[in-house]
Amino acid sequence: MNQGIKVDSESFNHRLQEIVTAVYNAADDCQGDAIALLALLRQLEYLHKEIRDCAFQNSLPNNRQALYALLKDIESEGGWPYIERMKLQKFLINLIPDDYSKNTDNGLVNDQPPN
Repeated sequence: MNQGIKVDSESFNHRLQEIVTAVYNAADDCQGDAIALLALLRQLEYLHKEIRDCAFQNSLPNNRQALYALLKDIESEGGWPYIERMKLQKFLINLIPDDYSKNTDNGLVNDQPPN
């Protein structure tokens, strides 16, 4: 199941931190470039899916004790990893002109788009 890699080992934690640093550096390099950031998010989602569907499924426990340990870890360490997609409303809020959003916040406009 574990094939010799201990999650709590110093070497594994160091490798994970290198990955985290590389992702943050890539995101910093893409600041202001929505297309590049979207490509980065897509790649992360793809990696998540590949790891989940291949390596993770192949390493699932085959006995009750190992299954219990896995479920206990999922529960104690924050649940199942999930990559959340941005809600369409949050995405579209960036398209509303500042003047229009300020007026709707003050109750000056009733669902009428600006001219």
